[in-house]
Amino acid sequence: MKIALLGYGKMGKTIEQIAIQRGHSIVIKTNNEDYDISKADIAIDFSIPTAAFNNITHCLNNNIPVISGTTGWLENYDKAVALCEEKKGAFIYASNFSLGVNIFFELNNTLAKMMHSLKEYNVSIEEIHHTQKLDAPSGTAITLANGIIKEYSNLNGWSLEPNKEDALPITAKRIDAVPGTHTVTYQSKVDTIDIKHTAHSREGFALGAVVAAEWLLGKTGVFSMKDVLNIN
Repeated sequence: MKIALLGYGKMGKTIEQIAIQRGHSIVIKTNNEDYDISKADIAIDFSIPTAAFNNITHCLNNNIPVISGTTGWLENYDKAVALCEEKKGAFIYASNFSLGVNIFFELNNTLAKMMHSLKEYNVSIEEIHHTQKLDAPSGTAITLANGIIKEYSNLNGWSLEPNKEDALPITAKRIDAVPGTHTVTYQSKVDTIDIKHTAHSREGFALGAVVAAEWLLGKTGVFSMKDVLNIN
């Protein structure tokens, strides 16, 4: 595949290394909006929240399949989906492309179904990322939160405020050199249940993005990592 890397920071450079190892070539690597997307077979967007939607629409308007792992732009997600359907394009967004994290999402959903009727337990989420991460909470934390909220009729959303009524509390921490740690906690007076995912490097995220691009090439539609990984 000829890959366009839209966003060439630390993640983009890690994706480049893995893509080349897997026999692909990088024909575009940029942090700017001035590029010729027609050179590429597929695009992988790990840019910044303010650039992501423009990158995605540019790809779809030019019939280039696009993978996006940028978070913080999802107020425009429905517009991207509509454009993809209109153009009969191909698009995958994931808050996290790591195989382990996507398994963690499924564990989180299953545990929430088991716990929602146990009123003795209070549920919360903590996420820790490196200090260069621009959005808070992380997209991964929001995905975890949404998986819990859909099982809890008394929760109307999530909040970074710890004691906001009817909201699932999320604590977002920024610490140097932390690729990403997410913990879901159910706490009662008598015990605590935690499930936790700790990323040791960016390589898991980058590999997942390249695998998703390999999977998407030649397809039409809007997909998720559940489709890529055949998680039912």
